[in-house]
Amino acid sequence: MPPIVNRYATPLVTGLFLVSLVSGVALFFHWGAAWFHGMHEWLSMVLILPFGLHVWKNWRPVVGYMKRAPLWIAMAASVALAGLFVLPVAGSSGGTGGRPPQFAFAERMMALDLDATAQALGVPVATLMQALPAPAGADGATSLAAIAEGAGMTSAQIMSVLLSTGP
Repeated sequence: MPPIVNRYATPLVTGLFLVSLVSGVALFFHWGAAWFHGMHEWLSMVLILPFGLHVWKNWRPVVGYMKRAPLWIAMAASVALAGLFVLPVAGSSGGTGGRPPQFAFAERMMALDLDATAQALGVPVATLMQALPAPAGADGATSLAAIAEGAGMTSAQIMSVLLSTGP
């Protein structure tokens, strides 16, 4: 095994785990999501490499663990706990399809036509038509999703334009 792996695998796992721990706690309590979200996702992905090196470095002890029940009990418990977040719990999705409600709500808003959107935002349809890059022939019955598709924009970009038209 290369000396660099021996020297850095475990310290990198430890350092990146601590970053993941702190950023995960911050996200759980909704502290600084703008800072911690990308950090948590990307550095957790980076953690995969040092974790693999750590397992490689400690392969004999890992094989020893595989021969005993505690590893398999811990793995089964971890998978079961993860399953609680994957499986719908007694129909509690509330019509969101298991997604966070704000994303489900945003998707529903994108399906609305300009008339309904204008009414929901309390602005005239003409204001929305001016602000949005509506395709030729668009009218109050055109959905936000159709406008986004026609303009080559994402839902987030359309929503940003809508928010800037406020009442």
